[in-house]
Amino acid sequence: MIKDINLRLSPKEATLIPEIKTAACKKLKIKVGTVTDIQIVRRSIDARRYPIVVDMSVKVFIDEPSISRVEETKYQDVSDKKEVIVVGCGPAGLFAALRLIEKGFKPIVLERGDNVHDRKVSTATMIKTNRVNEHSNYCYGEGGAGAFSDGKLYTRSSKRGDVKKVLSQFIQHGAAEDIMFEAHPHLGTDNLPAIVENMRNTIIKFGGEVRFKTMVVDVIVEGEKVVGVTTKDGKTYNAPVILATGHSNDDMYIMLNEKGIPLEAKGIAVGVRVEHPQKLIDQIQYKTSEKRDKYLPPAEYRFVTQVQDRGVYSFCMCPGGVIVPSHTKEGYSNVNGMSNSSRSGEFANAAFVVEIRPEDLPQFEGPLGVLNFQKALEKRTYDYIGGGLEAPGQRMVDFVKGKESTSLPTTSYIPGVVGCDLNKLFPSFISQRLAQAFRLFGKNARGFLCKDALLIASETRTSSPVRILRDKETFMSFDGLFPCGEGAGYAGGIVSSAMDGVNTADAVIKYLS
Repeated sequence: MIKDINLRLSPKEATLIPEIKTAACKKLKIKVGTVTDIQIVRRSIDARRYPIVVDMSVKVFIDEPSISRVEETKYQDVSDKKEVIVVGCGPAGLFAALRLIEKGFKPIVLERGDNVHDRKVSTATMIKTNRVNEHSNYCYGEGGAGAFSDGKLYTRSSKRGDVKKVLSQFIQHGAAEDIMFEAHPHLGTDNLPAIVENMRNTIIKFGGEVRFKTMVVDVIVEGEKVVGVTTKDGKTYNAPVILATGHSNDDMYIMLNEKGIPLEAKGIAVGVRVEHPQKLIDQIQYKTSEKRDKYLPPAEYRFVTQVQDRGVYSFCMCPGGVIVPSHTKEGYSNVNGMSNSSRSGEFANAAFVVEIRPEDLPQFEGPLGVLNFQKALEKRTYDYIGGGLEAPGQRMVDFVKGKESTSLPTTSYIPGVVGCDLNKLFPSFISQRLAQAFRLFGKNARGFLCKDALLIASETRTSSPVRILRDKETFMSFDGLFPCGEGAGYAGGIVSSAMDGVNTADAVIKYLS
C-alpha cells in the first residue's frame, strides 16, 4: 500500500528521516515497522508565523517495495546516425543534444567558449587582469550563463514539458535527489561544473561531438533553406541547425538580422544588484533578532510590485552568494549574482529590476532596438567610472534620498565598487521606479531599506532583448533553422530552457523524419 500525506514539522524534524517516519506513522496510525520507505514529494518552509514550520508532502510505502522517483533516460549509439548542429552548450543546447541522442540522432555541438573547467580559469584571470575575455567568461562557455548563477531549477513553466524528466536527467548526471522535492531547488555554482561535464561526456560517449572555442559567425542559406553554419576559423558544418546561443550573444542577433531571419524586439528588465548581510535577511524573513536556527537554510526573499504601470521586482536571489562581473565585451559593464550549494557566504544578493517594453524606447527602433538600449546602458555604466571591472555603487538609503554615497559597506564584489549617485546613471523612468519600489519594500520588510544595503550597477541581462520568431508547430524560423531557449526568447531559466531544448530537438526529429 502507498499513502500520500501532508505533514507539518519543526525545521529539525524535517531534516531527519526517522522523525519524518515517526510523524507519518502517527498520522496514519500504523506501526513504524510496516513502513518500507518514506519519500519526500515536496518540502517548503512556512516562516509566516512563529515558531517556523516546514510543510511536507510525503509518500509512505507500507509493506511493499519502494519505487524510484528518478526516471533514468536510455541513450543510443549515434556515431553513424543523421547529424544535427547544435549551436551553444548552455541548458537548451545540452538538453537538445541529449534528446537527439535518446532518439537516435547525432548532435554536433559548437560552443564559442571554453569547457566549464577552463571557464573557471578564464573568469579568475579576468578578475586578476581587470580585462574581459570576450569568448570565455561568466556568460559564454560550456554550461552557459546558468553555470555561474547558483543553478536555480525553480520554474512555473510545467506546461511546456516534462519537468520531472529534466530533473531526473540532472540527477542522472550527478545532482542531488533533493532537487525533486525542494520548493526552490538549486544545484549550486560549485556543483554545476561536474554535472555539466558529465552531460558532455554522455554526449561524446554515445557518439555525439562537442567542440569548444568554435564560434559560429554565419548561417549558410541556399535558396529558402538554412543548410548549415560557418565558424570563425572558416569551417562549414552542414545539417539542420538548432540555435541555442543564450541571451547575451549580440553578434548572433546582428548576423541573423543582416541575413533577413525574422526577429522582433522583446521586453527586458534592467536595474541593479542589491546586496545585504545574509544575517540581516535571515532576521527579516525568519522574524527573529537571534542567529538563524541551524536547521533552517539561509533565508530567501521575493518582492514584486507595480510602479507607474511597470513591474518592479527581485530576480535571481542568491542567499549566501557573491556578485560577479558578467561582462562579455570590453567597454561594456554589467553584473550578476551566484552562490554555492551550501549558500554559506556572508552576503545575500538579488537583482532588482524594472520592466522595460519596446514602446518605452521610441529612440531605439527596429528588431534590435531593445538590444541597442541594453548595450547603451552597459556602455554608459562602464564609462561612468572610467572603465575596468569596477562597478558603480550606492547605499540604498542614499539612492532613495537622491544623494551620492560618501562611503560604502563591505561587498562580495571582488573587482571593487566606486561610490556614486545611480540616479544620474539610469534614465529617470528606471531610477524613479526603483526608488519608489525600495520605499515600499522597506515598509513591507522592516530593515530591508537600510544603510547596509548596497546597490551595484548595472543588472541588464535578465533575459533576451530579441525574439527570433519561429513557427509554433514546426519550431522553425526559417526552413532548417530552429531557434531555441532563452537566447531565442522562448525560455526564462535553466529548467524552461532545458525543456525548450527537448521540444526543439523533437521538432528537428520530426523534420528529418
